[in-house]
Parts: sequence; C-alpha cells; structure tokens
Amino acid sequence: MSFPIAVLLSGGGTTLLNLIDRVAAGTLPARIVQVVSSRPDAFGVERARRAGLPVEVICRKSFATREAFSERTFDVCRRAGAKMIVLGGFLQLLKIADDYRLKVLNIHPALLPAFGGKGMYGHHVHEAVLEYGAKVSGCTVHFVDDQYDHGPIVAQRAVEVRDDDTPDTLAARVFAAECELYPAVIRAVIEGRVSVSGRNVHITGPI
Repeated sequence: MSFPIAVLLSGGGTTLLNLIDRVAAGTLPARIVQVVSSRPDAFGVERARRAGLPVEVICRKSFATREAFSERTFDVCRRAGAKMIVLGGFLQLLKIADDYRLKVLNIHPALLPAFGGKGMYGHHVHEAVLEYGAKVSGCTVHFVDDQYDHGPIVAQRAVEVRDDDTPDTLAARVFAAECELYPAVIRAVIEGRVSVSGRNVHITGPI
C-alpha cells in the first residue's frame, strides 16, 4: 500500500506537480492525502484541486502565535493520516510537533549551509549565489527542525554555476536537479533506508 504524505506550499506548486507526476508514474510509492497552503492565492491550491487532492488554506496571520499556527497545520495533516510531511516552497516557519520530528522534509535551492536562512527562498537564493560569485550551487534535502534551513541534511546535488547565468537560468537547472533528488529522498525515507544520528544522516542504497 502506498505511503500517505502531506504537501505544504506557499506558491506555484511546481514541487507538488512534480510529486503528483512521480506518483502517477509509479516511481514514488506514496499517495498525497493532504495539501496545505499558507496563502489562499497560491497557484499551488489550484494545481492541487485540478489533481483532485484535498486542500486546506491555513494563513499564519490568522493565528496569534507560531505555535498555534503550527499545531493547526499538523492537526490537519494528522487527520488526513499523513505519516510524512513534505514542504514544497512553504515559506512559514513551523514549530515541529513531537510526533512529526524527523518526519518533515524540505528542499532548499542551494547547498546548505550556504545561502540559507530567513528570507532566502526562490530567486533571492539564486541572486545571492550569483552576486557572491559562487562557482557551484545546487539543492539540499533536509529534515525540518524549528529553524529555517537548519535540520539534518539528507542529500545534496551540485549544479555548476556558469559565467553567463542569470537567476532564471540558474533556477531552471537547480529545479531540474530538485525534481530528481526530492522524490528519490522521499522514496528512501519511505523504504526505511534513512537513519539519523544527531546531525549525521545515513542512507543505504542509491539515491
């Protein structure tokens, strides 16, 4: 039986669409049981509805505290039966519930710990990489803790930064790497091939 996951998003839902396609192709042994958006106008909401997935909008400003917002978000995922939560362009900081520790994954469009932290998302990351003059960028899949882009790193994939890159061209190549790496890591977690000891993550078998 396929593994139940929830997807959290704040924007266009391109990561969600990639996961939907991988599930449909049979290469990701999961089923998406819940989508949560932090914004009502996120195009990812429309993408989820077109795919027939249950969607709930939970706005941070509707809650007095991060803890209350987080608990509501996790409660929706619990009620849907999600055993893992996958962030796909989700821009709100969560306080991870005890029952979801090391069960929440995120993908970041750079090689952490470089170019991470509050405000470092989307094109802001790629602009910073180019401004700094970095020769390599890429993407990082990590477990989520209570800080931005901080949890244990599961896997990374490098992408060359070219002399003629713009934020758009670099973003496109990094996203292509994300589309391969993220489903592979999710599959490895589902299959029980990922173990964590402190900040060290060990994977058996290929990614």
